[in-house]
Amino acid sequence: MSDRQKTLMVQGTTSDAGKSTLVAGLCRVLQRRGVAVAPFKPQNMALNSAVTAEGGEIGRAQAVQAQACGLMPHVDMNPVLLKPSSDTGAQVIIHGRAVDNMEAQSYHDYKSVAWQAVAESHQRLCRQYEAVIVEGAGSPAEINLRDRDIANMGFAERVDCPVILIADIDKGGVFAHLVGTLALLSGTEQARIKGFVINRFRGDIALLQSGLDWLENHTGKPVLGVLPYLHGLHLEAEDAISEEPDIERADKVLDVVVPVLPHISNHTDFDPLRLHPQVRLHFVGPDQAKPAADLVILPGSKAVRPDLNWLISQGWDTYLQRHLRYGGKLLGICGGYQMLGQRIADPQGIEGEAGESNGLGWLPIHTALEGDKALRNVEGQLSLAGETVPVSGYEIHCGVTQVDASCPALVELAQGPDGACSDDEQIVGTYLHGLFETPETTLLILRWAGLKEAQMLDYHQLREDGINRLADTLEQHLDMDAIQDLLNLQEGQGS
Repeated sequence: MSDRQKTLMVQGTTSDAGKSTLVAGLCRVLQRRGVAVAPFKPQNMALNSAVTAEGGEIGRAQAVQAQACGLMPHVDMNPVLLKPSSDTGAQVIIHGRAVDNMEAQSYHDYKSVAWQAVAESHQRLCRQYEAVIVEGAGSPAEINLRDRDIANMGFAERVDCPVILIADIDKGGVFAHLVGTLALLSGTEQARIKGFVINRFRGDIALLQSGLDWLENHTGKPVLGVLPYLHGLHLEAEDAISEEPDIERADKVLDVVVPVLPHISNHTDFDPLRLHPQVRLHFVGPDQAKPAADLVILPGSKAVRPDLNWLISQGWDTYLQRHLRYGGKLLGICGGYQMLGQRIADPQGIEGEAGESNGLGWLPIHTALEGDKALRNVEGQLSLAGETVPVSGYEIHCGVTQVDASCPALVELAQGPDGACSDDEQIVGTYLHGLFETPETTLLILRWAGLKEAQMLDYHQLREDGINRLADTLEQHLDMDAIQDLLNLQEGQGS
């Protein structure tokens, strides 16, 4: 079977139309049907990333999709990752490794090189799996980005694969989105679209039927499914910070505040807290009121020194001083950990203009940014408030941090100590992303922060339940026979 016969691409009329979710759901449906399937996203632009087993960096959405396939994440699932560092520039990551920081025009000229990485990864996946489900980026109708496109129709045309187009009806204007997107494509691209999926529908499907009939008659293309709005469904966001989930809160809750830094990275760290019934998580953006908190967490950042300057300009230093004076707890993760120290140096200008900055000064640590990025999955023990629990997570950072010899580490890893604690343990920091995905770690941190009767939350199982719920919904509302036909899979085919 050729590569094109193994490949199906999902494109969207807009960002956040549901591409990542549909790909994850299709992967789980096919996996449950015994098909050896893998996810693929040629080019991803996101600050939420994951570390693969071989020590590479890919988009976090592809790690979730890998879980839906029952696979470990691999760099071939997302060969090109762009991590924005400014409005016009980004760090370019090829096959899991950072190659350079580029402005938009420079990257546009670099796309012929990036395409080679995309083609190699796609071919390798096609040799290993019976089906490859591909996620596009943004919209294929962004006509200013058509030249040398490798993320949407440029990819689909080169590998000659069929495409499903998904639109979000909850945003409004779904028929205009679908028909307008189709109208802006070339003739060969229009022919490549084999059907539509309408996402996040609420209400009586009978009231939508006349619109569906018109759409099929007008375009000559089938509606492959109308997916209902799934309240409370949780799948990690590709980049945008998710809305507050629909969960019932306990009477006694812990208030956790996270500043939304201009270059916040891996905010998915906080999803286990967002979903915990005893936690009220507040993401606080620019110029928003800062509520009282039991725990404040400084998140990761793609540009630590500029984000630290922004933090101070927004009055967070004064807020944190008051927070600590009244007994509140403070945790820094990755870039947030670096901010808690004495100095941050970037002599090579890795994250912006070269130079040094004073940190917030609450931990006896000094950080220097270096060219080689630490990328690894880790396991160890976290010690806090007289208790020690298992912890696992991943590191993604350019910083090398020196900790005063008298300062206790927060975590002991096989590779050595990580993080730091203030003498009174009111302020702690670590490089570990994903630490709240370990139930015992979350439980200990919540107790340390003041929630004495904290409940255990199994985040991995919660994510698994969400993927299965999504797959069940696709089985019910999507024409899976047509999907399998597009992949040249016979019913019941598997490895």
